[in-house]
Amino acid sequence: MFQAKTKKIQELADKYPKRIVELEKIFDKKTNIYIDYANILSWNDRLHFNIDLKRFYQFFRSFKNVDKIYFFYWTLEWNEKSEALIKDVTSYWYDVITKPVKIMKKSIDTTSIDPSSTAILDHFIRKSLLIELKVSTIEYLNEKLLELNKQWLKYIEDRKCNFDVEIWIQMHEDMRNWNIENFILLSWDSDFYDIIEQLNVNSNKIFIFSTAWKISKELNDSHAIVYDLKKIKNFICWNREIDKD
Repeated sequence: MFQAKTKKIQELADKYPKRIVELEKIFDKKTNIYIDYANILSWNDRLHFNIDLKRFYQFFRSFKNVDKIYFFYWTLEWNEKSEALIKDVTSYWYDVITKPVKIMKKSIDTTSIDPSSTAILDHFIRKSLLIELKVSTIEYLNEKLLELNKQWLKYIEDRKCNFDVEIWIQMHEDMRNWNIENFILLSWDSDFYDIIEQLNVNSNKIFIFSTAWKISKELNDSHAIVYDLKKIKNFICWNREIDKD
């Protein structure tokens, strides 16, 4: 059952009724949605639209069987933009699960290594690719790093914060304690393959809301059903990006 949370969503539902019918079939039983936000941030350029998080929540909560929408994302302490985002999505009524991001310093100091060495590049380029590169290419890359070293840049900061475990635990808890039967995952990460397969053993329905070109091979080979977010663009994008037809 669909009951629009806002007048705008109702107008769009009247204009695109086929999409509402599609989602009602997906949300035929008690459903939770899990957003791996770090994973989907890179989608905007390729989707050719931006996801409006407030409208996203309002739209999906318009479906009676959608129970909770989880938002998993890191917090960078003392960063106003990061803290403001978490504050905003909390005010939109998402179930927010966050933790501090880990900042790792990775050396790019090539001043004491042989120009043909891959000692530094090993940390940034996959071994399978490195072995295919010519020595001259390795030397060129090390030369460019040395130029940065001469500008007093000896390391870079890499941010890491993975929510695979938290999402996995939450899904199992929701299935076991709250009788959730349909699971909607917004992510393309291949690490979710095992989660999907284990949920499938219990005859749950698992959907990946993403785009066809972004799904990893592992997820394509899983029991999850892929639903293309582009089909509901007008319901979840910024107002100025809604199609004018």
